[in-house]
Amino acid sequence: MRTALLPLPLALLLPLSGCGDKPSEAWTGYAEAELVYIAPPVAGRLATLAVRSGEAVAAGQALFELDATPELAADAEALARARSAQAQAQNADKGRRAPELAVTGAQLDQARAAERLASLDLTRQRELLAQGFVAPARADDAATALAQARARVAELQAALQVGRLPAREDERTAARALAAAAQSGREQTAWRVEQKRQSAPMAARVQDVFLRPGEWVGAGQPVLALLPPANRKARFYVPQAAVGGLRLDAPVQLRCDGCGAAIPARISFIANGPEYTPPVIYSNQQRDKLVFLVEARPVKAEDAERLHPGQPLDVTP
Repeated sequence: MRTALLPLPLALLLPLSGCGDKPSEAWTGYAEAELVYIAPPVAGRLATLAVRSGEAVAAGQALFELDATPELAADAEALARARSAQAQAQNADKGRRAPELAVTGAQLDQARAAERLASLDLTRQRELLAQGFVAPARADDAATALAQARARVAELQAALQVGRLPAREDERTAARALAAAAQSGREQTAWRVEQKRQSAPMAARVQDVFLRPGEWVGAGQPVLALLPPANRKARFYVPQAAVGGLRLDAPVQLRCDGCGAAIPARISFIANGPEYTPPVIYSNQQRDKLVFLVEARPVKAEDAERLHPGQPLDVTP
């Protein structure tokens, strides 16, 4: 009744006198998730899906598999090419086969026998020439035959020596390079086959599944999304009057409807610049127009599981 008797300007100012009071240290926000999208780097038809939305998976657990029939056929072809190139490389490092060398050795024995025969014939022709029984041409022919026999022996000796040698160094280098290229091609094919099977990179919960078996999956197209506990966080807005007292890694308490006890968390991000209060904020008591975005992550993984993306939160220091 006394207020009603005051002058009108003073009566209007009294209800507004509380607007300048220091706000309580309690902020509102919401839970947010940083999803991990699992996508194969190669394309193919989705053959099997081993998980479903909301299921918890362990690190290394199989998630899905694409049809690898074309890659398996290509791997078989690459394996055959690699074996062929490797055999050629090994063959280039060897000499001729033993039976081939035996043939050359037998020819060398024949040439040596012919050489001895030609040498004896030359000796006889020279003796007959000295006695005047043959013409000098006969001795010349015998000398020529001996020279030919000796040349044949030298030829076969060289052929036998060459037969024991491997291929030329350039040919051997080329053969080894082809073998290495074939092996690399097989490794690429094996990698593609391996990428058709995707496993969970960490322990997480399947947040969503985008495709079903039988559908075509493009290279890099996500098949499902995982939500690890470490990727759950709280986002809340702190008035500019209170942000100066916050520090990274500072402890805060998160509370939500139905969450039970408060969730210990630590501040992981403080915005460098302010922004105006978002139009949708889970509080009717927010009075400051200028706020700073702050993020906090739960300290324990089991506590993080209690946060659900989009869930309203109350945050206290």
